[in-house]
Amino acid sequence: MAIVNRTPDSFYDQGRTFALPAAVAAAKQAAEAGADWVDIGGQPFAPGEELSVADEIARVLPVIEATRAATPVVISVETYRPEVARAAITAGAGIINDTSGLHDPTLAEVVADSDATLVITHSLARPRTPYPKPQYRDVAVDVADLLRQRVDTALRHGVPPARIIVDPGHDLNKNTYHSLELTRRLPEITALGFPTLAAVSNKDFIGETLAAPPGQRREGTLAAVVACVMLGARIVRVHEVAPAVAAVRMTEAILGLRPPATARHNLE
Repeated sequence: MAIVNRTPDSFYDQGRTFALPAAVAAAKQAAEAGADWVDIGGQPFAPGEELSVADEIARVLPVIEATRAATPVVISVETYRPEVARAAITAGAGIINDTSGLHDPTLAEVVADSDATLVITHSLARPRTPYPKPQYRDVAVDVADLLRQRVDTALRHGVPPARIIVDPGHDLNKNTYHSLELTRRLPEITALGFPTLAAVSNKDFIGETLAAPPGQRREGTLAAVVACVMLGARIVRVHEVAPAVAAVRMTEAILGLRPPATARHNLE
């Protein structure tokens, strides 16, 4: 899953893809580089002033429509708002990526009334609000428990099990130690029985572990991506597509999930 942020304040690209032509070009380039999905976002998860529903729709819809017209890539939209989700699905999005952990259950109803898939991400705070010094009794157990509860909410609102994905929410209301522990205990999340998405790209737990600013976290990101795939993640959300595709394909081959592109060494 490639990330295209149509925001002026993304922690990673600082508005590089905020302009509509840049966002559309980034989506096309991600597909050409091997992304299976493109995840389009109109406002960050981080604390800050909320964008109006109308403005969020105005940011994401033109990117969805242009991407849909240009490439068969699966389109995901990151939003916690039912109104934005409904408009995005109508425009051609096949995935709704809710980083609020289904804060508004109406979002599940919108997804249930469509053919779209819902990503349920673990987070504790209300959208765009701070959550200082998060505490967990046992981070993997607590995250799995809350995800299970939110999955049950989605099911009660009509989302079929086959259209649910879970994400443990690395760094979302978690400190670096929490995110590192969640990574090594990822099988406790995959044991919920739903495909698991790992959104680790360039996050602060990587930066703090390696003392690396956002522009120097590629190697750490790739290590985290490989670890997550080895431990059961089946979708990874990344900023830099080409190196992540190579790392994931190699990892899949090691796991026996993908044959080599060519196999000649000591065979000819």
